[in-house]
Amino acid sequence: MVANILKRLPSVNYPPAQEGRWSPVTSTLNWCEEDYYATVYAAEIVNTLTNTWFMYLSAKGIRSCLTNGHGTVFLVSYIGYLLVGTGSFLFHATLKYPMQLIDELSMIYTTCLMCYVTFSFDKTRSYRTILATLLVGSSLFITLYYHFLQDPVFHQTTYAILTAVVFFRAVYVMETLLRPKFRSQQRANSGSKAVQEREDQRDLRILKEMWVMIGWGLSIFLGGFFFWYLDIAHCSTLRRWRREIGMPWGFFLELHGWWHLMTGLGGYCYIVWGIWLRHCLNGRQDEYELHWPQWTTMPVVVKTQKAANRRSNGHGGGEVKKEL
Repeated sequence: MVANILKRLPSVNYPPAQEGRWSPVTSTLNWCEEDYYATVYAAEIVNTLTNTWFMYLSAKGIRSCLTNGHGTVFLVSYIGYLLVGTGSFLFHATLKYPMQLIDELSMIYTTCLMCYVTFSFDKTRSYRTILATLLVGSSLFITLYYHFLQDPVFHQTTYAILTAVVFFRAVYVMETLLRPKFRSQQRANSGSKAVQEREDQRDLRILKEMWVMIGWGLSIFLGGFFFWYLDIAHCSTLRRWRREIGMPWGFFLELHGWWHLMTGLGGYCYIVWGIWLRHCLNGRQDEYELHWPQWTTMPVVVKTQKAANRRSNGHGGGEVKKEL
């Protein structure tokens, strides 16, 4: 029914695929979007342009880190996130193997960085040094082995495992170190009962906010994976439908482009969650807050007005513990 409605709308017929500025294709992957049908300067125009979403979100994250004083490791994470979007932009524009490596390996490196963030909290300098060494070594091994193997399944499997490990570890840390029932003994002698109750209620509210963000971000991220699968499994059908309904309506059936948009948002939400979690673990819940007025806006962790006023008056924000 939807297809019949779209066929009646004004449209432009798809031109045939052609040779382009960057021909021939040397990448080990070529997605369902036809090559060079719209312009000779971009092999997959929709898949290329949807990566500007990564660039926008990374710029927003970098600005937030510089404005609100988040840890340096999160600034580097957003720079890595920008590299992912830039690499993917260049890969889909050219379909060249070196650009494919920039795209895929930057995903591994950024995830390893978030792995360091997640596993290094409240650890000794020796532990963090060993962890960093192991992650750098793992990244180097993955890089060399993938270049030798040239099998995209290896990259996809490695990325999925790393992402799952980081996610579940972060959830474990969040629950065990913020949930009041797990922290009651730790707080038993930390202050009056009234203060402890206020902090417990505050942390329960924060945990609720975090779980809403987790549910939202994870749903979007997994939805992107579903579109990624459909794009591969039903490519011939999607191509036929696109040509039947014409441009620009066929662009909406470029499911790999939706994968970029959805996983880009999911990844951004994960980094914001990591920033908020790190501030909370450092006991700075009263200095920062999650600003997310509605689901149609991008969440961001900002300084509270009270903390901003205190800093503008020349007073420090208290001891900063374990910030990286």
